[in-house]
Amino acid sequence: MKNKSNLLLLSALSGGLLFTLLFWEERLALNLLIYSIYLLIVTFINPDVVKSTKLKIYGLAHLLAAVLVVINNSDLSVAAYYISLLLFIGFSHNQQIRTIFTAFLAAILQMVTVPFNAIQNLSKISIGNFKLKPVFTLIKYIFIPVIIVTIFACLYAAASNVFAHYAEALLTSIGNFFENMLHFFFKDLSIRRIMHFFFGLILTSGLLLAFFNKSLEKAELKCREQLVRTRLGLGHKSLWYNIIETFTGNLLTRKMALKTEYIVGIISFAALNLLLLLLNIIDITTLWFGCEPTGNFSGELHQGTNSLIFSIVMAMAVILYYFRGNLNFYHKSKTLRLLAYTWMVQNFILIISVFIRDGYYIEFHGLTHKRIGVLVFATLCIIGLATVYFKVARQKTIFYLFKVNGNIWFALLLTFSLINWDVLIVKYNLNHVDAVSIDPYYLTSLSEKTLPFLDKNRAKIHPSTNNDSEVAKVDRPEEALMRKLDNRIDYFKTRYEGSSWLSWNLQDWNTAEYFGLNK
Repeated sequence: MKNKSNLLLLSALSGGLLFTLLFWEERLALNLLIYSIYLLIVTFINPDVVKSTKLKIYGLAHLLAAVLVVINNSDLSVAAYYISLLLFIGFSHNQQIRTIFTAFLAAILQMVTVPFNAIQNLSKISIGNFKLKPVFTLIKYIFIPVIIVTIFACLYAAASNVFAHYAEALLTSIGNFFENMLHFFFKDLSIRRIMHFFFGLILTSGLLLAFFNKSLEKAELKCREQLVRTRLGLGHKSLWYNIIETFTGNLLTRKMALKTEYIVGIISFAALNLLLLLLNIIDITTLWFGCEPTGNFSGELHQGTNSLIFSIVMAMAVILYYFRGNLNFYHKSKTLRLLAYTWMVQNFILIISVFIRDGYYIEFHGLTHKRIGVLVFATLCIIGLATVYFKVARQKTIFYLFKVNGNIWFALLLTFSLINWDVLIVKYNLNHVDAVSIDPYYLTSLSEKTLPFLDKNRAKIHPSTNNDSEVAKVDRPEEALMRKLDNRIDYFKTRYEGSSWLSWNLQDWNTAEYFGLNK
């Protein structure tokens, strides 16, 4: 036990030093990959961590996300990096967790409880015959009062300007005292650099030191993937049930009889099918086979797409409500299932309409992140409908939906991170500039990786006569666009020349190669 604690604490300390060496005044790029490799090595040599196949898969997924940050260096790849890191940490210390959502929460809980985890591990260390446990027992007695005093001091400072003035003066004096002492002994060190080190130490500790309470893992183990018919007894009422019953009687808490709920479901799904059938017929006849832009075409497409996506999500929620429990086992539920399947098929047709609407939007106004987002969300809706079908057909629980959809969403996140979206948007729009009403101000505001392509196609970057953007309505728009592009190129050159190898990424290197900055 002592060797394990010594290993983890030494790893956390080394990780804090590595963090400040890698990330001090650097951009997120190659340094993230190095830091991730360190975390993966320490986690896999930790004897407390079970090296399961699931953990290896999520470890490789996180390594892929770190590599994609170096290759694509996009906001999406950075988001995938952080999410994959938290999932890897959550699964590494909670091996029995089954869903990425619970793993994510477990990792957050582990990060929040860093002080408690550190104290518990430090209390196990002994130096010769001297044990540190009594020292950290005393620290525990001081730690909680300090937290409480700090919280109330902040509240009193917010309530009284005079109190806030004295508190600020006291904190400033304490800070100056320690800064003067530090500069007296170590002239080259700064308080900011030391704070950066402590932040890295706390972060690394939160990623490596496991939280000793496994309540979250135990709670998830009680969740089932397969529905089981249950008989609810009147004698078993929760506290929440009793509170609601006190104010509303049995109006909100009573449950419909199974037959009554079945009849209500039949009527609801029959009416919804007829309603959606009418909408689908209108879309098929007016949208699927040719559509000419008239009036506020952009606004109509945008509003219609948002409404349809919301309706699809609500449709899945309605299905989940009716097939949440014993109605799945009702002997007459075949008709209800058939109506539900029909509604799923109609919602799939509705998703096709969303794709077509967004396709028209892209055809007339070009690619943007939001329009790509609509395509991605519509794809997720198809996956959601498919998993809802399996849930109803095979009598699965909502927990099953969370487990399956979570894994699919995470896989798609990594897949979409493979694509360099900014470059794709700029290339598509400028290659179709004669047919697409683009917004050049939007294109020139994308990331620096698009600068080479923008610079090569300066002649194509001009406000379109069909573009109704208010931004485009300025004096001498072509000159303003070129000036903006030149300023961004100059900024990139200055930034790149001042960057170290720790901030290296493939996109910056390609852009610098185009402008002749690489030696």
